[in-house]
Amino acid sequence: MISIRIEQLTKRFGAVTALHNLDLTINPGELFFLLGPSGCGKTTLLRSLAGFYLPEEGRIFFGDEDVSKLEPHKRNTGMMFQSYALWPHMSVAENVAFGLEERKVSKLEVKRRVGEALESVRMSAYAERRPNQLSGGQQQRVALARALVIRPRCLLLDEPLSNLDAKLRLEMRMEIRRVCKEFKLTTVYVTHDQKEALSISDRMAILEGGHILQVGTPRRVYKRPVRKTVAHFIGETDFIPGKITGMNGTMATVETAIGRFDGVLGDPTRPPAINAEVTLSIRPECWELSRTKHAERNTVHGRIGEFVYLGEVAQYELIVRDVPLKVFERNPRFVDGANRGEIYAAVDPDDVVVLVD
Repeated sequence: MISIRIEQLTKRFGAVTALHNLDLTINPGELFFLLGPSGCGKTTLLRSLAGFYLPEEGRIFFGDEDVSKLEPHKRNTGMMFQSYALWPHMSVAENVAFGLEERKVSKLEVKRRVGEALESVRMSAYAERRPNQLSGGQQQRVALARALVIRPRCLLLDEPLSNLDAKLRLEMRMEIRRVCKEFKLTTVYVTHDQKEALSISDRMAILEGGHILQVGTPRRVYKRPVRKTVAHFIGETDFIPGKITGMNGTMATVETAIGRFDGVLGDPTRPPAINAEVTLSIRPECWELSRTKHAERNTVHGRIGEFVYLGEVAQYELIVRDVPLKVFERNPRFVDGANRGEIYAAVDPDDVVVLVD
């Protein structure tokens, strides 16, 4: 296992700066995700780690080794692309063996390591088939085996599940995590799929415009976004503008058009001043619906408008003083016409995140 350390990394394409002075440390054996909207720099960062792009400024370390200017084949990374890039005229075993043969590994060692790699992704029975005889999920496993067989120092994955249907994506998420942990691989995984990242990553970084906005565990990033951009990108949320009326450490009191709320600062390192304009971020599942009012703060009074019933959960539009809020209710009680009158919705202060920008 190795760590990956990025120091002040800058990458430009002509007049466009794709990465701006990035600093990032990925721990040994960590499954680390890069997320963000299209054009945010996540694939550029991954390809810089692989050596396909050389930075104008900054350095990349694999462990203690500076690989910033090293050629791709000398970095010994396993790369898995969105398209899988399997050779159609080769069998599964030949595809997996290709990287070893390029490295002049002996035939006996090639056979042994190919067998181990196919066994690890549960594709031993398909060794003699061609890629066009495999399903999308099976091709994905072969591409993973090919990346693993060279025994890379780290594994780099570029949206590997985007071509699979929803059911296969769910299956392969956990398969990739199992393989990475079994091989104790430091893995960097690029995706735009929030659920993928939340379900299997150890930590993640959210990028925008070539900058890293936040790094943290899935729960930390989801529960404590430091910026509005992060809260918007990861999951659904209600944004409520307001003004600071009081501060107590990392807690703030905010006056909004729909009531007064106590909440926690998303970024405690940038405390707002009294009367500063802020935005509250409240996840739809954090609201508690009731017929009775239990508190003055953090409670709103409204009526249910449109809704979607999904069995175990209902998604409501709650209209509060003409402001629509998204509210999710598990084991729904208010979907019947008789129960859809005016109701109260309350939220714990710990679930109200106060964002400065």
